[in-house]
Amino acid sequence: MRVISKKTRYGLRALYALARNYGHGPMLVSAIAEQETIPKKFLELILLSLKSNGIVDSKPGRGGGYQLSKSPGDVTVGSVIRMIEGPLAPLPCASETAYRPCMECGDVRSCGTRMVMKQVRDATAEILDRTTLADICHRVDEVRGGDELAMMVGEAVV
Repeated sequence: MRVISKKTRYGLRALYALARNYGHGPMLVSAIAEQETIPKKFLELILLSLKSNGIVDSKPGRGGGYQLSKSPGDVTVGSVIRMIEGPLAPLPCASETAYRPCMECGDVRSCGTRMVMKQVRDATAEILDRTTLADICHRVDEVRGGDELAMMVGEAVV
């Protein structure tokens, strides 16, 4: 199975930080790097790529930094992964956006491997394309809130 790269994992983490900060102005690269434990030089390259693809904006100078170019509820995880990694399909013959027939396949219509890999691609796309940055931040907040509640309850019992 295809595994997402470190660049994509770092890019998503940076976007989660920007989503949590949405509406509060730009964030410095150094602040994002420290908060998300991402090497600053690598993060700068990732943010430039995200900027050139319209996911983030930058503001130079004092009070500058990076911010999301649209609402966290309008940016899907699927769009970010495609932007950085390319197609979601595990095989080129199962891709909807970058289809290429496999050299080993005699009949693409009756290829069992293609059939199942297309199902994998469709299921993956279904999840990633309906999950937004806002959804992820909300889920993380719920887990962190639950952890804080458990710690408070544990302290009260002691």
